Amino acid sequence: MFTSVNDFLNEWKHEAAVTQKVLDLLTDESLNQEVSPGLYSIGSLAWHITGATYYFPSQVGIKFEIPDLQKEAPKSAAEISEIYKTVSQRLTQAFSEQVSDEKLNKMVNLFGMDMPIQAVFRLLIQHQAHHRGQLTVLMRQADLKVPGVYGPSKEEWEAMNAQKN
Repeated sequence: MFTSVNDFLNEWKHEAAVTQKVLDLLTDESLNQEVSPGLYSIGSLAWHITGATYYFPSQVGIKFEIPDLQKEAPKSAAEISEIYKTVSQRLTQAFSEQVSDEKLNKMVNLFGMDMPIQAVFRLLIQHQAHHRGQLTVLMRQADLKVPGVYGPSKEEWEAMNAQKN
């Protein structure tokens, strides 16, 4: 749980930077990679992560201007990455302006469950991490470089070991 606005902002900035690192490595060609027919593709997952960055805060009254997230996922990986960056930066600004430490404890109903606002933002971070994990698996299947998220990726680990030898 977050006990202060700064607690969330510090964690969000770190998590958003990791997500941005993943999104920046997507290619237009990779966006259609699916785990199996009819399930999320790289493009739809990346777009879902981007939309959720606005959706969760909007459910508890946090307002900020965003590009049109209701449209179909862009066919450009760079466009998805750039829109995520914009939405994430605007969330950071809006959160710092519209949320107080006291407001974090206000109870709201999300998905039919009563929870404090701080839990909604914990859920946002967990939701993003969950889908980011799915995205990195699909990236590997699409032969993309997979960045380290909470530690080095296989390739980064091998490169670090090669430098030691």
